[in-house]
Amino acid sequence: MRERGLTLSPEKTHITHIKDGFDFLGQNIRSYKGKVLTKPATKNVKAFLSKVRKVIKDNAQATAGNLIVQLNPLIRGWANYHRHASSKRTFVKVDDAIFKALWRWACRRHPKKPKRWIKDKYFKSAGSRNWVFSGEAEGRVGKLRRVCLLDTADTPIRRHIKIKRAANPYDREWEIYFEARLGVKMVANLYGRRQLLHLWQEQKGICPICQQKITKLTGWHSHHIVWRSNGGKDGAENRVLLHPNCHNQVHSQKLKVAKPRS
Repeated sequence: MRERGLTLSPEKTHITHIKDGFDFLGQNIRSYKGKVLTKPATKNVKAFLSKVRKVIKDNAQATAGNLIVQLNPLIRGWANYHRHASSKRTFVKVDDAIFKALWRWACRRHPKKPKRWIKDKYFKSAGSRNWVFSGEAEGRVGKLRRVCLLDTADTPIRRHIKIKRAANPYDREWEIYFEARLGVKMVANLYGRRQLLHLWQEQKGICPICQQKITKLTGWHSHHIVWRSNGGKDGAENRVLLHPNCHNQVHSQKLKVAKPRS
């Protein structure tokens, strides 16, 4: 029986040295002095800024607030996509390019007004930030609310933590390790934080092992009632929050933990 050969598309295949780097899914992967870094690709940055400038150009007569409402989802989505790469310097350059585009937009709207007047009208202070493009937009209940343009540089960079080579999710010896990784993942996003709050409220803030309060000071671990190594799921129905010491005790002594009664 003859095996089918695999053919690569000449148009989609490119061989390059890692020191020269290559683009993949909007990011550039390249080795810098022996260290491989992933950054937003130049083409991707230019495409994003082109999209932002088009929105600004198409809304020459829009209010500042309505323009911000259209730009913020674009900025937030692009920054969140690249937040796991080495993007800090790129974020600063992108923010500068967006600022210049908005400044030109404001000057075109008021060609006879002095620059100080334009600055006071459109660029405010917000917290520790100055020169923040601001305006008013209609809220959910119909009332005007102040809105500010997002900065990509304010998006925290979150590095991906590699899984240890020897880690095995079906081995009981690695149960605590994978539960700790899940806990970090939950804290890092809004949905995960909501799940943590749900578990904490479900337990009335009490650790089911020592019956003491779980606080930020004591810390907590997310424990699987049915261990992952035994096929347990990651859903909230199979998890409880324990103090770190109580969690270690549960695994070392193989104690059973049940959901608190309502």
